[in-house]
Amino acid sequence: MVKIRLRRMGAKKNAYYRIVVADSRSPRDGRCIEEIGSYDPLTNPATVNVDVEKAQTWIKNGAQPTDTVRGLLKKAGVL
Repeated sequence: MVKIRLRRMGAKKNAYYRIVVADSRSPRDGRCIEEIGSYDPLTNPATVNVDVEKAQTWIKNGAQPTDTVRGLLKKAGVL
């Protein structure tokens, strides 16, 4: 199954995340199929950048977003 989820990047206590499409069996920071956006929780307010076309294409093809990513996609206007 293909999932849309977060990949943790950055230093200790200075994390930011990339929104990626990955196989559900791969590890959190492992191989991904495609990167479709980013999320930086440390800025005020938090920054969410998403390629809307790619996200909609993956969702139409059956990729399931995780709960956290679903909330971020709603903020970005994808869902």
